[in-house]
Amino acid sequence: MKSVLEVVEATTEYFAKRGVESPRLNAQHLLAHVLGKKRLDLYLEFDRPLGERELEPMRELVRKRAAGVPLQHLLGTVEFHGRVFAVDARGLIPRPETELLMELISRDPPPTRALDVGTGTGVIALTLAGQFSSVEAVAVDISAEALSLARENAARLGLSERVRFVESDLFSAVEGRFDLIVANLPYIPAGEISTLSREVQHDPRLALDGGGAGTEIIERLIGQAPQYLTPGGRLALEIGHDQSARLVSVLERHNFRDIRPVADYQGVFRFLFAIYG
Repeated sequence: MKSVLEVVEATTEYFAKRGVESPRLNAQHLLAHVLGKKRLDLYLEFDRPLGERELEPMRELVRKRAAGVPLQHLLGTVEFHGRVFAVDARGLIPRPETELLMELISRDPPPTRALDVGTGTGVIALTLAGQFSSVEAVAVDISAEALSLARENAARLGLSERVRFVESDLFSAVEGRFDLIVANLPYIPAGEISTLSREVQHDPRLALDGGGAGTEIIERLIGQAPQYLTPGGRLALEIGHDQSARLVSVLERHNFRDIRPVADYQGVFRFLFAIYG
């Protein structure tokens, strides 16, 4: 029989040979998942012997992770802004950059009506609803599958009554005006998708493909947003690493002001904030 420590070390070595990032951390997360423990609990049980009942499911998870299946899909959940969300192949895995977007939004006065366009797993709308008790949140996505996952997360978090989910191509099924519109839309140029990592390839292509230049969907949203923003309403966008200058020009053409590019943790201008009217 192998101990917890031996399994972690053997898995770490195996992952490292197959190009898995943070191999030891991945090994610990998977074994903790199999054992029904928290990752840090493993440090207290390094000498614990593991039988075939634990090793068999661990081998299957290790095989899938080495083949490029995202860790989050194997665990079935991801933590985002202090809440745990279900994740699977129906929606884009939430990224740390989007957590930063939510932190930046939270520094401003809370919105009265907020619209999350391209909601995916629902993390933006549900975080807004969970953080601001007075906000009326609407979340839209073109993908019925993504919306089913977002609704499951709403139920999981006890927020089903706080967020309304609508299947919509951008604003096509949206009614009314909002004082905050947030959008993390597809921004990868179509020709670059095949060059992305194995893990990212498991995200829905619909959530990645931003058209030929990568900005087509975002530009459509900017052009339509004025019809759905209150005067002085805010627009918050997550964008591609080299798209800031182009999209600032688009915002200016559509009567947005106080346009503010903001960098992410790597110093890349990943976000755009603007006020309409």
